[in-house]
Amino acid sequence: MHGGHPACKIGGIVKPSLVILAAGLGRRFGGLKQIEPVGPDGETLLEYSVFDALRAGFASVTFVIREEMEAAFQAAIGTRVERQAAVEYVFQRAPPTRTRPWGTGHAVLSAADAVRAPFLVINADDYYGASAYRAMHAFLQSPVAPDFPPTYAMMGYRLRGTLPESGRVSRAVCHCTPDDWLARIEEITGLERAGDDARYADAAGVSRLIGGNTLVSMNMWAFTPSIFALLQREFDRFCEQAAPNEMEFYLPAAIDALVRDGAAAVRVLSTDEAWCGVTNPDDVAAVRARIEALVEAGVYPRRLY
Repeated sequence: MHGGHPACKIGGIVKPSLVILAAGLGRRFGGLKQIEPVGPDGETLLEYSVFDALRAGFASVTFVIREEMEAAFQAAIGTRVERQAAVEYVFQRAPPTRTRPWGTGHAVLSAADAVRAPFLVINADDYYGASAYRAMHAFLQSPVAPDFPPTYAMMGYRLRGTLPESGRVSRAVCHCTPDDWLARIEEITGLERAGDDARYADAAGVSRLIGGNTLVSMNMWAFTPSIFALLQREFDRFCEQAAPNEMEFYLPAAIDALVRDGAAAVRVLSTDEAWCGVTNPDDVAAVRARIEALVEAGVYPRRLY
């Protein structure tokens, strides 16, 4: 929390920055999954994200964390990342009446004073793949028409590549126009793998199937700073309705509301990268095996730094 990154320019072009949402409590994991080592030299998952982002051309990193985790976070990760890029820490705060953070939409809003350039948002505990960063960087560097509404982007992942072999998950299913603009996002809970597809029960208890090729959001978004005023508007609306300790202000829901209102347009990019992430302790072994395979394939060096 030091006043924000200056907008970095190279050759007259403002270089985009990376915003990493790392304030989660990790209740299902049982601790700070953001600093869980998964790489062969003790690297965390988010360090691979930073590595991919810097190679793609992103210039700086902003970590959104909780104030009480700053020392542990900086000791485990921050000092290493600070040797590679300009780093800023911002705190996601909530009133004492709440027992959990406000959610991912509020986490992005917490970075408003620190981010002055186009930026990419990711989760700290998800692996997105190098090509996704290159595609999002290209979007943020492309000329944007000045017309209203402002235009953003999200990276869509094939549902089949985001499903665990067992257990149930929630996914934000993307409904797109024929020319790849986001029409709406639908959060579906209780998804179980059914081959390459997913099965769930709707509100009436009827079993439904979603095709494995369906695009879902894994919370990778490309924004300009214009998003902050829009998110603030949606957060104010949310606070008028929310029960203090029961509801969270989720980023996909906020974007869905903005798109439906015509206040923002979102281009849906897609990738065949295989996503992986850490939610439960049982996920760690699979993520470590995935990173080891990528190291063996030469995608990453054995020692990241």
